[in-house]
Amino acid sequence: MKTNLTLLASFLFILFSGEAFCQSGSITLADAQRISDAAQERAQQDNWNVVIVILDDGGNLISLRRMDGTQLGSIDVALEKAKTAVYFKRSTKVFQDMINDGNSALLGLPNVMAVEGGLPIMRGDRIIGSIGISGVTSAQDGIIAEASVKAM
Repeated sequence: MKTNLTLLASFLFILFSGEAFCQSGSITLADAQRISDAAQERAQQDNWNVVIVILDDGGNLISLRRMDGTQLGSIDVALEKAKTAVYFKRSTKVFQDMINDGNSALLGLPNVMAVEGGLPIMRGDRIIGSIGISGVTSAQDGIIAEASVKAM
């Protein structure tokens, strides 16, 4: 009987002990909203209209925000920037710089958008997701992305 109670207690502890057992450590919706809010706030400082995409650590869409007046094409570009950042665990600017330095072979890699504006989102030393920004110049997209991840 005591063994059964111990097993039951252990099971209940695991069942109700919270996020440590339930989450993979990926970005939460609350995190995504906070980062998107920071990105939109930074974009509005300079009257820039952009699309803001947040993906989880597996490349799945968590949040997509298209500011009023942003061209439709920026939706796909922002998605691809975010995907590149999470799949390759680095800024899309790294790829842009390598291509500008003559490494055109990178253009043939799958899931690479070699345009600034995509960043991994970190919690400590772990990637929990990514952000992709598109709508203005790539440098301006990068400014917004950088400012927004600081909200974490």
